[in-house]
Amino acid sequence: MKGITASGGGGISDLCKSAALIRISGFLLISVVFFYVGKHFSDGSAQQLLFFTPQQDSGSAAVGLSPNLGKAFDVSSVVNETASSPPPENGQIEPQHAAAAPPPPPPPTAVERMGVVDENGKMMDDFEVGEYDPELVENWSKTNESEGLESDGKGDRVRVRVKKFPLCAESMREYIPCLDNEEAIKQLDSTEKGERFERHCPEEGNGLNCIVPAPKGYRTPIPWPRSRDEVWFSNVPHARLAEDKGGQNWIAIDKDKFKFPGGGTQFIHGADQYLDQFEKMLPEIAFGRHTRVALDVGCGVASFGAYLLSRNVLTLSVAPKDVHENQIQFALERGVPAMVAAFATRRLLYPSQAFDLIHCSRCRINWTRDDGILLLEINRMLRAGGYFAWAAQPVYKHEAALEEQWEEMVNLTTRLCWTLVKKEGYIAIWQKPLNNSCYLSREEGTLPPLCAPDDDPDKVWYVDLKACISRLPEEGYGSNITAWPERLQTPPDRLQSVQIDAYISRKELFRAESRYWKEIIQGYVRALHWGKFKLRNVLDMRAGFGGPLVQCKANYSLKCSFAAALIENKLDCWVLNVIPVSGPNTLPVIYDRGLIGVMHDWCEPFDTYPRTYDLIHAAGLFSVERKRCNISTIMLEMDRILRPGGHVYIRDTLNIMDELQETGKALGWHVSMRDTSEGPHASYRILTCDKRLLRA
Repeated sequence: MKGITASGGGGISDLCKSAALIRISGFLLISVVFFYVGKHFSDGSAQQLLFFTPQQDSGSAAVGLSPNLGKAFDVSSVVNETASSPPPENGQIEPQHAAAAPPPPPPPTAVERMGVVDENGKMMDDFEVGEYDPELVENWSKTNESEGLESDGKGDRVRVRVKKFPLCAESMREYIPCLDNEEAIKQLDSTEKGERFERHCPEEGNGLNCIVPAPKGYRTPIPWPRSRDEVWFSNVPHARLAEDKGGQNWIAIDKDKFKFPGGGTQFIHGADQYLDQFEKMLPEIAFGRHTRVALDVGCGVASFGAYLLSRNVLTLSVAPKDVHENQIQFALERGVPAMVAAFATRRLLYPSQAFDLIHCSRCRINWTRDDGILLLEINRMLRAGGYFAWAAQPVYKHEAALEEQWEEMVNLTTRLCWTLVKKEGYIAIWQKPLNNSCYLSREEGTLPPLCAPDDDPDKVWYVDLKACISRLPEEGYGSNITAWPERLQTPPDRLQSVQIDAYISRKELFRAESRYWKEIIQGYVRALHWGKFKLRNVLDMRAGFGGPLVQCKANYSLKCSFAAALIENKLDCWVLNVIPVSGPNTLPVIYDRGLIGVMHDWCEPFDTYPRTYDLIHAAGLFSVERKRCNISTIMLEMDRILRPGGHVYIRDTLNIMDELQETGKALGWHVSMRDTSEGPHASYRILTCDKRLLRA
């Protein structure tokens, strides 16, 4: 019993020590908590304290806000002040009155709905847009005009200055630099094959350095479609063609205008009747479906092509700058696609299998000379299964010399494996084969031979004519295109032959570029009011697949996605798509889409008359060509071929814009720089330029 008591006493002692330890620990914990709570309220981090105050009227309690809401206190100073203050005289502490309850909050402001849906999310018909400045919306594109600066390579921006260009002599108003180089022409060894009508560009340093003037009395061209039938005399003041060809119903002078009755040497009763005869002779020609792109050789004033436009056929009219030197100028003034070109010693600047129909009406070309080398050039450009139409005296006249010419033509076309599908009146029509089988089955030694397998029929820049038959692709490329208008948006098979850094994704690139330019052109039409411009003749200086421009009814392009986009926006214009020699050759793709184009090097002048185009478009051209060419030289050439009152749109990198702006000002253009749709921080800008109708 004693042992138990002793043992129990030790346990009780330990238990008491444990209880004391717990009480001490709890006290310390509570002290720490109160310390941090006090510090929390003293530093103003939680100033909104709630108090329960009795309501005297109802006797119930209400929740009120602390009267010290929003105030900050120094707790240490308050404690010190309280400690040093004397106690009240009566020894009693006055009670603190509770703070009065704050006034009730104001009623919520009614929400003014300005959207297009109601409170239930349903679309409303009557909604307010809110306040806006109509003038700002109408002219928004003018608000982001800016000036660019050229980089000096050290991170700084310096301004580029270009001296103002002077006017050229009045005698140069029809000047085409590479076709009017008299010094180079005089040095030619021979001109018997037409060498004088080919390109002979001025040497470096001797090129154009002034602004080509317009004729006195120049007026804004008559808009299409009226221009098909009449143009201002003062714009092309040359009466010789009317004097020479007036009896053949080509052209006539009527007061201050030239009139075009629609006739030609072989169709004096009009082009429409002539075209009707074609369709009756050969219904398979199917203008506007099977036949979409045509070439008219020795075109006169281009009435054949002008009247085919109404049948949805895009015709490129070509002729040399010869004794009737202004025939192409008349065609362009009328608003008809045309270029200065000659069948002489070099390939024309168009790809193989470009044209569904090639037409020659009294074109004064000896097709059988030099083993038929000129007709072999026609064969190169003619699409597999396409037609060659020849309207000439040897077809129908029974004279010994003319009958001999006809026999030579029949013999040559037979060796070319062409089929004479129709001969009626003064018109003969041949068809080109669809593949190489006929060529390979000819007797050994038959001339002309097939070209070597490594010959590229699409290589045309300064390439001599070859007396051989261009091979057709074994895969059938070029012959298996779809009908118009489906072919415009269908990626052609020849897309696979384009030498670009993408093999599998070519079709995807094609479609992406088409969508890209469609959106850009829609922006041009909407924001820059292209719909108000009287655009007819359009040039795309770097056409890619043929697609940057608005929908032109008469012609289209894939970056000529530009031209294709113009088509879709229904602008009544045609586009000539230029493929620079410095980039991949996409020209075959452009023609397979039903568009027209040409190969060119922008370091050299272009083969057209002054005042050709209403709109010139250049996307990404200068940032590429500045490594090879002089920018001022290119823009001076643009001014030469741009009509007074015409427009230039340049879409390029920011670091080149200042030089372009200054050069445009030196040309007397009105220039302004705008942001792209990507916004002000994008690396690209759009430079819009307007050529004044009258020079200052």
